[in-house]
Amino acid sequence: MFRRETRLSVPRFFWPLLIYAALSIIVCFFSVNPAVSFKDARELFLYLVVPVAMSAAASRRGRSWTTAALLTSGLVSSLYSIGYFVIKSRPGERVQGFMGHYMTQAGLLLLFACAALSFLLFLKDRTRWLWGIAFILAAASLSLTLTRSAWVGLVVAAGFILVLYKPKALLLVPVVVALFFLVGPQPMKRRALSIFNLHDYGNTLRIEYLKAGWQIIREYPLHGTGPDTVDMVYQNPKYGLSEVSRQNVHLHNNIVQIAAERGIPTLLAWVVFIVWAFTSLLRLLKNKGSTVFPHAAAAAAALLALVTAGLFEYNFADSEITVLFLYLITSPFAFPKKGEQ
Repeated sequence: MFRRETRLSVPRFFWPLLIYAALSIIVCFFSVNPAVSFKDARELFLYLVVPVAMSAAASRRGRSWTTAALLTSGLVSSLYSIGYFVIKSRPGERVQGFMGHYMTQAGLLLLFACAALSFLLFLKDRTRWLWGIAFILAAASLSLTLTRSAWVGLVVAAGFILVLYKPKALLLVPVVVALFFLVGPQPMKRRALSIFNLHDYGNTLRIEYLKAGWQIIREYPLHGTGPDTVDMVYQNPKYGLSEVSRQNVHLHNNIVQIAAERGIPTLLAWVVFIVWAFTSLLRLLKNKGSTVFPHAAAAAAALLALVTAGLFEYNFADSEITVLFLYLITSPFAFPKKGEQ
């Protein structure tokens, strides 16, 4: 009986995620290029991470192994990035670690940093100090990617975690930001300040994508252009994108991208999934002394971080980020409901 429950049990947010996946497959039939869309749909199998994570984290030993693997991989990735920066990087290079793109590296480090900070503040054993070291290294590595969306996501997530820890600790956020501007390298400070400059090159491109995306959504409201095809459609000059903007493959925004390539009904399913997952995690945070609290805090912070960064980057479809994200938001639900015996 126990094995059957372990095998079949999934968090309730999994069902709107499955609806999102089903709608993503359906809209492939109406795609401007069905072959490309159906090929892209293979990534939907990554959502099976949810039942796999539930099974892996169902026992105390399983949770220990998966948490240790997360810590080890995060430390190795962070140390490699820092080592690469010191030894081999070129001036102005955005460090990408083991990943093929620096924004993928930034997304992974962002989620890992959320877990590391939560475990530092809320775990009650000695491993919390290892997580503290991991957080410092991850934050340093994240800064080397020069990825502004991930920086903003980390500030929001850290603020959320600090409120859970001690509301007054939220005052640390502006202090840390101020220290960054005092002692940080000039390239990083210029990059951070560019967030507030509407004439910045990256900001200008994102405004173009928002306008083009909104026009595409109005033209394809129900089924979108089809998964992984929006870049084919916005090559048309009528969408007003500059030549540089047309060279990119997405719209740099989760909400706009999903609606443009999969349609508004699919976007609504995704929003329900996100809201359901977050509210479910908040319910796990009612008892601060519970064993699940550090993991639920990490998961809720990771969700906030992904959604915040996703306002400026299409990060939900990045397979490496999706896997880690789904693992983090799923594992808290594998804990015994009344705490470990």
